[in-house]
Amino acid sequence: MPAPTSSRTLWKGAISFGLVHIPVTLHSATAENRMKFNLLNKSTMTRVGNQQVDKSSGEAMPREEVVKGFEVEKDQFVVLTPDEIKAALPKSTQTISIEAFVEREQIPAVFFNKPYYVSPGGKGGQKPFALLRETLARTNKVGIARVVISTKQHLAALIPQGKGLVLNLLRWSDEVRDVAGLAWPGDDVTVSAAELKMAEQLVEAMAGDWQPDLFHDEFREKLMELVEQKQREGGLHQVAPLPGEDVPAARAEIIDLTELLRRSLKGNAPAASAAAAPAARKSAAKREQAANDEAAPVRKAAARKTTPTARASVKPATTRRKSG
Repeated sequence: MPAPTSSRTLWKGAISFGLVHIPVTLHSATAENRMKFNLLNKSTMTRVGNQQVDKSSGEAMPREEVVKGFEVEKDQFVVLTPDEIKAALPKSTQTISIEAFVEREQIPAVFFNKPYYVSPGGKGGQKPFALLRETLARTNKVGIARVVISTKQHLAALIPQGKGLVLNLLRWSDEVRDVAGLAWPGDDVTVSAAELKMAEQLVEAMAGDWQPDLFHDEFREKLMELVEQKQREGGLHQVAPLPGEDVPAARAEIIDLTELLRRSLKGNAPAASAAAAPAARKSAAKREQAANDEAAPVRKAAARKTTPTARASVKPATTRRKSG
């Protein structure tokens, strides 16, 4: 069985390309179904949290004594202050800004990271949303875009799927490892026609339609059976839940689609008219920034109180360590 549909809006903004501005919302397209265990006090059945501990002394560190350092060489760190990190954060525009359209097959599988369902933001976005979806499907193209979610900038691919769109966050090029040095077969490794024919026959014999319901996480199923058995036998312990809070999202606007498409194709819109779209987006951005400023204390509280199952699936940006 597929995971239930998520109607919760994780992000609200707009798709933008040329002068076109389509209000949309993002919804989680996946669900984490791996077993998640909480740490509990064996005697009191209360939750046990994680402490930040000095690895050399073993002592718990007060939050105000902890700083962020980036390792540039082995055991050599540069410390960055919260203000310095904040100043480097990308500006949130609440916009999925399409910068190019490419053939869908040109994107290697290793670049795909995390998918989101995209929905029109209100009735005004239905027609332009459908037009973009149909155009991408007919041309076999995907939109390559930049988007800022929870203060972190992402590269993304906007892909048509069924009656909707999927925004799949992509890895940056420096996050995909080089294949040099891997023991992949070279040009000197050949297969015979007979071997290839038998392999093709085997593939055809096992071929079928994609049916994800036929495949199950057997480890999770066995653990769930054990959990249900213990529950029936009276092994249920009451633990006080931690409260969680939702973060409100910002708003977006739309301008007449046909006229914007015409201007985008001509590329020489009148100055007064061409300025209308940026002005509208600037106005919307101001309102969105105000909404974000009001929501900041809520996000901070939610970060302290939200349980692992209630956290937003998009995490704030962290300073990336140098990869090996």
